[in-house]
Amino acid sequence: MLSDKDLTRYDRQIKIEAFGKKGQENLKKAHIVIAGAGGLGSSVALYLTAAGAGHITIIDHENVELSNLNRQILHWEKDIGKSKVDSAVEKLTQLNSDIEILGIKEKITEGNVLSLLKGADGVVDCLDNFKTRFILNDAILKLRIPFFHGACYEFEGRATTIIPGRTPCLRCIIPRSPPEKKVPIMGTTPGTIGTIQATEVIKFFSGIDPLLTGKLLVYDSRYFTYELIRIEKNPECPSCGGQ
Repeated sequence: MLSDKDLTRYDRQIKIEAFGKKGQENLKKAHIVIAGAGGLGSSVALYLTAAGAGHITIIDHENVELSNLNRQILHWEKDIGKSKVDSAVEKLTQLNSDIEILGIKEKITEGNVLSLLKGADGVVDCLDNFKTRFILNDAILKLRIPFFHGACYEFEGRATTIIPGRTPCLRCIIPRSPPEKKVPIMGTTPGTIGTIQATEVIKFFSGIDPLLTGKLLVYDSRYFTYELIRIEKNPECPSCGGQ
């Protein structure tokens, strides 16, 4: 149920016919896990908190560094040296004190991923490496929960929404992990992609179509172009086998 405060706070989005009170109620019930509290995670967390997602868990094992601050807008100069999840929870709680926000300072591994995602209704991929993304991909396939993928490089960003059993999984799109290296990035690019991911989460839980299912959105902030590429299941995918 929505409180009088909820009805006032979220009035402008409740007025959207496709969203309404039912959409707000569904979002309030949702437990969203955000994997990564960096550039993508900052935008995703801020907008989901502002929109009234009822329970948000943020997972990240790193501390704030000076070089993060060109894009990781949840973290400020005073937070350098502090854990990213503590920094994030501090700001988000001040933004919206009516929702549950939990920070977990752990590195996602094959050994702990299922326990970290326990109770989640959706997972947002805000990571910076494909090794861990593939661990998450396999876990969401096993748990059968939606996965909202985003990634950035220089001026380019990409996003897709993965629904186990319905859409291609991440390994269908990217079969092998690219070489790991420090990625150059324009600070505003993860802001745009993170906002798109947050929008997908809100649309999914409020039942608004269409989503980025079966499609890969490619954004180029240098030339301000957007492309939607149709993607299909790989029948030989090592993770989902095309199922």
